[in-house]
Amino acid sequence: MAELSDKELLDALGVEAEQEKKVTHTPREERIIAGFEEIQKFVEENGRLPQHGEENDIFERLYAVRLDQIRKLKECKDLVSEMDYQGLLCGSFEPVDSVPDDIPDEELLEQLGVSPANEDGSITTLRHVKPRAEIRAAEEIAQRTPCRDFDTFKPVFQAVQEDLNEGVRRTIPYKDNAKVNKGDFFILGGQKLIVAELGEEFVNNYDKIDRRLRVIYDNGTESDILLRSLQRGLNKDETSRRITDPSLGPLFSSTQSDDDVASGTIYVLRSKSDLPIVEENRDVLHKIGVTGGGVKQRFANARHDATFLLADVEVVATFELFNINRAKLENLIHRFFAPARLDITINDRFGDPVRPREWFLVPLFIINEVVDKIVDGTIADYSYDPKSVKLIPLEK
Repeated sequence: MAELSDKELLDALGVEAEQEKKVTHTPREERIIAGFEEIQKFVEENGRLPQHGEENDIFERLYAVRLDQIRKLKECKDLVSEMDYQGLLCGSFEPVDSVPDDIPDEELLEQLGVSPANEDGSITTLRHVKPRAEIRAAEEIAQRTPCRDFDTFKPVFQAVQEDLNEGVRRTIPYKDNAKVNKGDFFILGGQKLIVAELGEEFVNNYDKIDRRLRVIYDNGTESDILLRSLQRGLNKDETSRRITDPSLGPLFSSTQSDDDVASGTIYVLRSKSDLPIVEENRDVLHKIGVTGGGVKQRFANARHDATFLLADVEVVATFELFNINRAKLENLIHRFFAPARLDITINDRFGDPVRPREWFLVPLFIINEVVDKIVDGTIADYSYDPKSVKLIPLEK
């Protein structure tokens, strides 16, 4: 028996196949459908209906008026009702009599008090629209509320100010989205603040890691500002400062203030030794140390000292220190450059083996960069990679 086609099989079963009708829309209907799809996309992305109001983005206001129009006109509601999986058409609505039933976006913008910026009438760039950055700044300021447990933080701010007065802490410029940790102190807009709590990390709309913070200000207010918003504010404020933590140890300045006390010098030396390993790496092999006395006196007898590779040296860089613990600073630098430490053993003038620990295969420009990051307080955000000869940002 020959196989039956689908149509013949349906006929044999007494089922009539209905021809699928192709739906066509007028240009006006297509505009209405496209406009409704934009509203649906807005609701998906923001989790709410578009709202009226001058404080809102102009496109949100456009969507709000469009939705009002569609709800008001039966033909529009019928046209998009099957698409309305979000229930946008059943909300309460009071007609907006001043808005015509069908109005181009350009005219609608004018009724909203906004004029297209482009001569071709496009709305990709708008005049009289409040910038998102301005709105965001206003929102961040508005988020400040009275700190109910400020009595807990007030003594902390007082202690920090005393530390600053006594030179135990310092203020240094905040730079380049430097790391923000719980317990960090900053000065923003002339106010001291402390990062009291860190919320859970999440990925924002720009695929960046972000988190909510609890920030307490010295005027008795607090906010739940986003981490990246705080960093943006600190970057934007030219007078913003980081208040250093005494537990971080050595932070220093390359310029001396009237009330600073000299503490010593970081020195960077280059060896004149004829050892093969030195000759091969002379331009990148440096001894880095900290001294409280004169630099020249420190290596006057270098040719007799195994820690100086039993050879004369030349000074290639120095950095003056103020109000700093020299031993802690030297330890910090040596630990940071540990991956690039020269591994060598030589005999001293008595024949005893010595392993010099202050020589590093690091180019001078990297040393300068590290000094800058110690000064601005961001050194803890980096590590040194000898293979790529770069400072590598640590993952946050």
